Amino acid sequence: MPSTGTTPARTTLTALALTAALTGAAVTAASPAAAQTSYARYVALGDSYASAAGVPDQIDTACARSSRNYPSLVNAALAPAARADVTCGGATTAHMTTTQSGSGGPQFDALNADTDLVTLTIGGNDIGFADIIVRCATLGLFSANGAPCKSSYTKSGVDQLSAKIDATASKIAATLDGIRQRSPRATVLVTGYPAILPDNGTNCFSTVSIAKGDAPWLRDTEKHLNAVIAAQAAGHGARYVDTYTPSIGHDACKPTGTRWLEPLFASGAAAFHPNAAGEQSMATATLAAIG
Repeated sequence: MPSTGTTPARTTLTALALTAALTGAAVTAASPAAAQTSYARYVALGDSYASAAGVPDQIDTACARSSRNYPSLVNAALAPAARADVTCGGATTAHMTTTQSGSGGPQFDALNADTDLVTLTIGGNDIGFADIIVRCATLGLFSANGAPCKSSYTKSGVDQLSAKIDATASKIAATLDGIRQRSPRATVLVTGYPAILPDNGTNCFSTVSIAKGDAPWLRDTEKHLNAVIAAQAAGHGARYVDTYTPSIGHDACKPTGTRWLEPLFASGAAAFHPNAAGEQSMATATLAAIG
């Protein structure tokens, strides 16, 4: 992509490219219910929403993993005898069993028969999260009041994103079955994704260049993904952790101090990813599900 010129469009495209390439709370005391639960070995699996891309301090730059990601907060609250965090930015369901560039190997390598607690955040990259953001934010620059991104994904008469989400269901199912095969005694918690855009379907074009008509469609697309994740969890012996509902009102359109996800020009996390407060919220929801 050319780097010359400083027009708003090119500045936005440059930032988006960096965001795509990258694929971010202080520990609080455990709840009484969580504190009474004892685990021998906790393993955290997942993508950049679990690794906390861009959230300081980044302790594994190859995987964009933070010392304050939600698995670290869960670990601090539960204090299991052993713990392995192999979450990695850019991970897909395929990287549970295959080596991802920059990682230490397949994420499933961290599992064993002694593992009795597993958290999993996966699916966003299977549907092409980074590509969706790049396309929608770019097209929005040229049709702020329309729905150019929705049109581009549905021009064939089929909603391509909806189809990708449906196709991801079997991959999530296979992932959950793979966890159960390797760690048959484990409590498995699968998180959804928190609200990226306002739940009321509005946009904030000056902050995030998503067109007015695309905002509610993207909201519904994210809800569809979360619903598929929840259904697979229910059907494969896992617990679904709703991280979307608690995050309503804390999306990327909100000001600093209120938002739990960062906008395009981010500070404290990767663009369109949970910041430290967002990771804390995900940890709180996960601990509540354990309790």
